[in-house]
Amino acid sequence: MEAVTRSSRAEANGRNRGTPVQSDASTPLDFARGEREWVWRYSPLIGLVIGLLSAFAFEPVGWWPLMPLAFAGLCELVSRQPSLWRALLTGWAFGLGQFVLGLNWIATSFTYQAAMPAWLGWVAVVLLSFYLAVYPAMAAGLAWRFGRASRTGLALALAGGWAVTEYLRALVFTGFAWNPVGVALADTPWLNTAKFIGTYGLSALVVLLGGAVWLLVGRRWRTAGAVAAAALLLLALPPARDRALPSVAGPAPAVNPVDRPAIRIVQPNIGQEDKWREGLGEEAYYRLGRLSAGGAPPPRLLFWPEVAIPEAFQILDRQNRPVPALLPAIPRAVQSLRSGDLLLTGAFALIADPSGTIAGNTNSVFAVDPAGRTLGRYDKAHLVPYGEYLPMRPLLSAIGLSQLAPGIGDTIPGPGPRSIDLGAFGKMGVQVCYEIIFSGQVVDGRDRPKFIFNPSNDAWFGRWGPPQHFAQARLRAAEEGLPVIRSTPTGISGVIDARGQVLSSLPWRQAGVIDTTLPPPAEPTPFARWGNLLPMLLAFAMLLTAVVLDGRRRYRRAI
Repeated sequence: MEAVTRSSRAEANGRNRGTPVQSDASTPLDFARGEREWVWRYSPLIGLVIGLLSAFAFEPVGWWPLMPLAFAGLCELVSRQPSLWRALLTGWAFGLGQFVLGLNWIATSFTYQAAMPAWLGWVAVVLLSFYLAVYPAMAAGLAWRFGRASRTGLALALAGGWAVTEYLRALVFTGFAWNPVGVALADTPWLNTAKFIGTYGLSALVVLLGGAVWLLVGRRWRTAGAVAAAALLLLALPPARDRALPSVAGPAPAVNPVDRPAIRIVQPNIGQEDKWREGLGEEAYYRLGRLSAGGAPPPRLLFWPEVAIPEAFQILDRQNRPVPALLPAIPRAVQSLRSGDLLLTGAFALIADPSGTIAGNTNSVFAVDPAGRTLGRYDKAHLVPYGEYLPMRPLLSAIGLSQLAPGIGDTIPGPGPRSIDLGAFGKMGVQVCYEIIFSGQVVDGRDRPKFIFNPSNDAWFGRWGPPQHFAQARLRAAEEGLPVIRSTPTGISGVIDARGQVLSSLPWRQAGVIDTTLPPPAEPTPFARWGNLLPMLLAFAMLLTAVVLDGRRRYRRAI
């Protein structure tokens, strides 16, 4: 009787101090027994630091092993929490650290406009990170809820929950899919796995590797080996049956120029500080024209960046139909083209009311032949809130906020992914700038293109934004089995093959061109056929396994 009383008193004291105990199946695992109180009391602060360190796994630093190591630390922190609320707070702090550092390029964008103070950029980064950290918090909460009775269950629940919440982050409130943790593997051989399980599946496996490290440190040798083997097995999935794909870029072929046409990618090095200044139009035409001249003989595809010319290419009515108008931009843009060439350029069109009043604009890509005829137009569909349009404009304008990108009113979105027929060159998919980051949303699956053109303007985003953007474009190429061609005004422009490998690129802040041939597409990958169904099935399988392990441990304790 005395022993029972003493045990009950110790358990009550543990609850009063907030220290995890292991009295029954309904309490957390006692992974912290004997540790001092500060270990769990300051776990949100520790989580914040670990999250900050994990951001160095992203480009431009690219220390990818930091990411699974960070998740090993997060597993330990979550396992020590005495309540769901504390687990949520710890996961939120981890996410806050990762996003604040990883998204520092957003603050740079505020220095290129005068409507709002530049310091507001860091306020925007922190406030956005406060919101985005909710998704890691949910993953940590799932791990705590279904991993209290099993270390293996905690690692599996965190991995599956992380993939699901990253997918939700790409959808809710128009979505913000930047820097999924799977992108840390873009420079590793495991990038190939994206063709099966996509970006969110890669994210789950990164977290699972972290869980395996955590189990090893905890001397759960057999369990750690099983978890690591499962993760590595999935990461080592064999390549799909691709057509022979080149490993390096080369000169235009002497034969079969239609199958593999010559391409030239132009990077004029026009910074955002000059983009809209008076008189820039003449300089832009000169730089683009000079860099476009010469090169391989026609037929040739010529790629220019997003909104390469600061002049309208078309005027549209409210139904997006071109209005007959004599605009000088297209004739001037095609002066450097030779017979057989085709210009693919970012540009904008103005949308006019019947009265002739300009009501907005589009962010578009035009396919134009040497005669100035427009063969096709794609309008950007996934717009950047506050960058290309201002949500709740009447309210936010009244308090002095404005959109970052200059324009006449808001940018009007297009209908979404579609392929443009370029005649003998085949079909082209287009994703303008930010659109390329959305896994499973970049290609019209019913009308599969031959390649994806991703014109972008990364001149806003300092040193961290462009390499992160480029890495995410590589994931889209690997997922879809399609080459991605990127042209940006200041870099990073490049050619990415259908495996996600970089064949050629131009560095940041350097004018130049890439002369090569268009890489061939691969056969449709499993991800191209099934999309995010496959990674979500993998994620829910992990969560279900965690639930089963949790239930089994509870049952054993009950008997």
